[in-house]
Amino acid sequence: MPNTDQNKLAIVTGGGSGIGLAITEKFIEHDITTIIIGRDEKKLEAAKNRFGKLCKPVAFDLNELSGIPDLIEKLSSEFGQINILVNNAGINLKKEFTEVTDKEFQKIILTNVSAMFALSREVSKKMIQNGKGSIINISSMASQYGLPKVIAYTASKSAIEGMTRAMAVELSPKGIRVNCIAPGFIATDMSAKALNNDKERKERVLSRTPMGMLGEPSDIGDAALFLAMDSAKYITGVILPVDGGNSVGF
Repeated sequence: MPNTDQNKLAIVTGGGSGIGLAITEKFIEHDITTIIIGRDEKKLEAAKNRFGKLCKPVAFDLNELSGIPDLIEKLSSEFGQINILVNNAGINLKKEFTEVTDKEFQKIILTNVSAMFALSREVSKKMIQNGKGSIINISSMASQYGLPKVIAYTASKSAIEGMTRAMAVELSPKGIRVNCIAPGFIATDMSAKALNNDKERKERVLSRTPMGMLGEPSDIGDAALFLAMDSAKYITGVILPVDGGNSVGF
């Protein structure tokens, strides 16, 4: 079958909720079969019920690094050529810098960096065989400037941006484009909880966002769809802020 935008196969980690769900929705709207990997089986099943047959839920804990090669082998055998990988799964920890334990720091790095590395490595092997692919990493404003009380998360997202550039340089000659989206303040359940309970922080966020509003998860979905498709065929190694201008606001 020819590798066109109409019959692509994507993997989206953390695809059962928030930004991952929005990316999954955009892909499926464009007839991209989308495998969503996550730990919460209820969320995965709800996504499957919502999106139908093009949504393929897979319950797997990406922290189990040793199981990732077999997982990708299995998915390739079952579904065929993997064209798109979106590394969206991630966890956060809000805590004073001096209170963060080694164990807590390592847990964030394991989920946000090590699992993303291992998954990208295994999917890249398959994409190299096919001579084509698109990998999209999800970063954060935390990597653009200093945010208090998220030291481990900041470290992980800064690593992701550096890895995006290194991966792009190494993989692009083999036909694999690697890009990164850095979302600004997006109106998800998680951010709503944080901002609605902290009026001062919400005002600060909006005052330094030139567009004066929070983004929608679908804004990230649109950016991911663009980077995944052949319309972005000459774009690799970029960190794309989708933030209403927040990263350049004053």
